[in-house]
Amino acid sequence: MKIALIGPFPPYRGGISMFNFSLAKELQKHHEIHKISFSLQYPKIFFPGKSQKSSFKDNDSIEIINSINPFSWSKVASYINMISPELVIFQYWMPFFAPAFTSIAKKIKKGTNPKIIVNCNNIVPHEPRKIDSILTRNFFKQCDSFIVMSDTVEKDLLNINSQSIYRKTPHPVYNVFGKSLRKNEARKVLKIGNERLILNFGLIRHYKGLDILIKSAKILKKQLDEFKIMVVGECYENESKYIKMAKDNNVDDVIDFNFDFIPNENVKHFFCASDLVVLPYKSATQSGIVPIAYHFNTPVVVSNVGGLPENVEDTKTGIICEPNPESISNGILNYFDSDMFSYKENIKEYKKQYTWKTFTEKIMELMK
Repeated sequence: MKIALIGPFPPYRGGISMFNFSLAKELQKHHEIHKISFSLQYPKIFFPGKSQKSSFKDNDSIEIINSINPFSWSKVASYINMISPELVIFQYWMPFFAPAFTSIAKKIKKGTNPKIIVNCNNIVPHEPRKIDSILTRNFFKQCDSFIVMSDTVEKDLLNINSQSIYRKTPHPVYNVFGKSLRKNEARKVLKIGNERLILNFGLIRHYKGLDILIKSAKILKKQLDEFKIMVVGECYENESKYIKMAKDNNVDDVIDFNFDFIPNENVKHFFCASDLVVLPYKSATQSGIVPIAYHFNTPVVVSNVGGLPENVEDTKTGIICEPNPESISNGILNYFDSDMFSYKENIKEYKKQYTWKTFTEKIMELMK
């Protein structure tokens, strides 16, 4: 089958780009894949980070979508119609892209009329605006069916159209960050000692609850010996706010901040060095961090919000907590008081159901 994938690909950074790259890698085993990426994803004025791109590049993708240039949307549609795919898959995560995607979808429906499936990473933004639902609804009207990866996103889809044709399947475990290292090898690279190591990884935004983790550290200091929290990821807020918060709570000695984007080849060092990954989110649909942690057999502590707990077997592959400092700190303490080895063994078995093969099979079900 000839399939066109629309959305960011490397060198664009972020979870959606890596998701698209991994999906293409699996689909290429049996299908002819055309990767259509952005020439401009976010205008600089709308992008809060340091850079939109990394050194990791997918040389097979074509960068022709300009998110704010309607002339490029026609160009993209003409290119897709020239390819004449049987299936087009859009990655959708933000209404900002809905006008471009709507225009492209309309034109290819009038052209070669392929099946259009939307992979819904997110439907309702974490900071929603009144116009968002209108933009999303207009785009979804042009599409045939949908993939969702959590109950939260499923509910959002059905709120837009209760008659939507869709399949629900979990976010697959990433396999693009390399093989695991021994813990001592990873710690040697990062110059870390033998203390208990807690990792908070990924883009830092308000809804991800770093402030909760910092306040949790104050509680942990009274009950847990020799631990360190690594906060790793580019900050889309004021970095000094969190540094000051750590000092004010007298936990700056147990928290290391690394406000940098981590290249793919270095991700394994942080997850393999850590005992535990903590995601104290205040809101969520799902997270790509949990699949990365599972790839490296690293247990997680997650907030009981959105789709986060759906991919965690409580007290087996991780611990589910409420999004407040007391609950998060108790979850961390309970993990270190448990048989930590059993968590890793449970993850090895649990993650077998989260394969890219299973995910693509769900997509193919929508083609029948």
